[in-house]
Amino acid sequence: MRRDVFQAIADPTRRAILTLLAIQAMTPNAIAEHFESTRQAVSKHIKILAESDLVKQEQSGREIYYHFNPQKMKEVDKWLEPFRQKWEDRFNQLDTVLKNIKNTKP
Repeated sequence: MRRDVFQAIADPTRRAILTLLAIQAMTPNAIAEHFESTRQAVSKHIKILAESDLVKQEQSGREIYYHFNPQKMKEVDKWLEPFRQKWEDRFNQLDTVLKNIKNTKP
């Protein structure tokens, strides 16, 4: 089952897992050590991240390591781009207003 990347990043625990994996690949047990929830709950989060292709797994001997897949985040970046442009335009307008106020002060 393929999951939507936005569904996957909607949960704060999954975002925290992605943050951990962006630093280094980790086993499920190593990931679970960072959370107060059960190992099974963390495994469910990892499964959702894997189903959305945000993480990839790699077998190394008996261990499975999960790696962050930054390419998949491009979907989020692409969706955010129009908003980012709008925010930049608004900040530029605010800068202009503030400069005008500063220039009109005695």
